[in-house]
Amino acid sequence: MKRVLSNKIRKGNNRLSRLLKWTGWLGGAILYYALFSMFFDTPAEHQLRHSTDRLKSEYEALSMRYDSLSMVIDNVVERDRNIFAILFESEPYDFDSEYEQQRVALHEALLSRSNSAMLQDFEASVARLESKIEQLDNDYGTLNTSLDALGKSRNNIPSIQPVINHDLTLLTAAYGTLMHPFYRTLQAHQGVDYTIPEGSRIFATADGIVKEVKGKNSTSGITVIIDHRNGYITSYSHLQSAKVRRGQRVHRGDIIALSGNTGLSLSPHLHYEVRHNGTRVDPIHYFFMELTADEYQRILRIAQTGMQSFD
Repeated sequence: MKRVLSNKIRKGNNRLSRLLKWTGWLGGAILYYALFSMFFDTPAEHQLRHSTDRLKSEYEALSMRYDSLSMVIDNVVERDRNIFAILFESEPYDFDSEYEQQRVALHEALLSRSNSAMLQDFEASVARLESKIEQLDNDYGTLNTSLDALGKSRNNIPSIQPVINHDLTLLTAAYGTLMHPFYRTLQAHQGVDYTIPEGSRIFATADGIVKEVKGKNSTSGITVIIDHRNGYITSYSHLQSAKVRRGQRVHRGDIIALSGNTGLSLSPHLHYEVRHNGTRVDPIHYFFMELTADEYQRILRIAQTGMQSFD
């Protein structure tokens, strides 16, 4: 009986010893794996880590290319400020506010995309930008050739404002359909209005010959009309007095008149028009010689806020 009991105790001890041994081995293996994981990557982790590093490196390289392209685009915009009006049919710059909803939608769509998909899109966008930059450089080369061919005749293209308006606050009515101040109906306003005190200096916006000086008895009041001998004619109306005579040669920046309130005028102002081959065009697109791209956008916004002409 004692022998049987002793065998059972011995077997129990052996089982317990083996259990403790296996538990120790298992604990050691877990500890080893934990320590190994802290200092070494598994093959899958190693591949993921290096894949992320590669994506990061590619992203940094693309970011540098993008920054370089941004600088080129800024340079293109600056050059465009000086010569875009040669085309005279150029569309106005886009306003950020017009695309606010599209930007929000794009941002929400990007949040759901993977890094690799976004990187592919980024690469495609950079490639398109590089293609557009190359095309723009070719176009500007052609334009510069045309400008060189124009020579001094470039001075005969209207390219500045007819008044001193550094803060862009004097323009109060734009080209388009506006409310007539006397008839109270919407009518075509085929120039721009500057609200300025009587006696302010008015400048020729390009070289040319004074074609006509109208008297105060017309609805446009005292008006100076300049023929720039290249299809362009500019007119300056509601003047207090003219400082030039018919047939006189003038140069861009010359004082040709003083502003006033003559003719059918609501208040002292200058009405300025540009005509190209007999068609009245928006004068705002002919201020390119003195406006930056930002100032061009700003003066367009200012012009769009006015619905009341002064003549």
